[in-house]
Amino acid sequence: MPAVFPPWDRVYAFFRRWRDRGLVREFHDRVRGQVRERTGHDALPTAGVIDSQSVKADAVVGAGTRGFDGGKLVNGRKRHVVVDALGLLLGVMVTAANVGDRAAAHILLEQVAAAHPRLALVWADGGYTGSLIEHGLAAFALVLAIVKRSDNMKGFVVLPKRWIGERLFAHLMRSRRLARDFERRIASAEAMIYWSMAALMTRRLARPRRGRG
Repeated sequence: MPAVFPPWDRVYAFFRRWRDRGLVREFHDRVRGQVRERTGHDALPTAGVIDSQSVKADAVVGAGTRGFDGGKLVNGRKRHVVVDALGLLLGVMVTAANVGDRAAAHILLEQVAAAHPRLALVWADGGYTGSLIEHGLAAFALVLAIVKRSDNMKGFVVLPKRWIGERLFAHLMRSRRLARDFERRIASAEAMIYWSMAALMTRRLARPRRGRG
């Protein structure tokens, strides 16, 4: 904790209260709307990107909310996110790492579609194929566009649209609190992500606008 802050338990009491009342996400969403408008976009997005990230869990994370991701060889939790075309967070759901992307996407896309009624297009990687595409269109009027990696590609290649979600994960991993999952409760893990992104956007808003030369 910075020296200018009150004792950690008092600060955490405010965080816990705001988490339980949904205020952390509300603060985040208000700042996101301001950032979008400042960059010349409508506050309500029409397109997004869905992706997931598996992270190691600390010892305080119980067996009931952690799992093993066989693909990434990670024992911990998985962060499922939807971001807009600017890379700003629209929704997040934290699960055990062994939960599949498509299973989580059924729930996350429903939440995001309800919160963002103008959202019409979501880009995704090959892990989101199958019945999810038809389900998204029928249930939420969302077009799920799959951006696949070509079999001819070798080494690291930046794929269209998918890099936007990866950039958000890179921002999260720069935070010592989010480099792994330290939260006992799923709700706290999700709130910490909203809080981190709200802080990032607040710093962005605080920068002076560049004048035209």
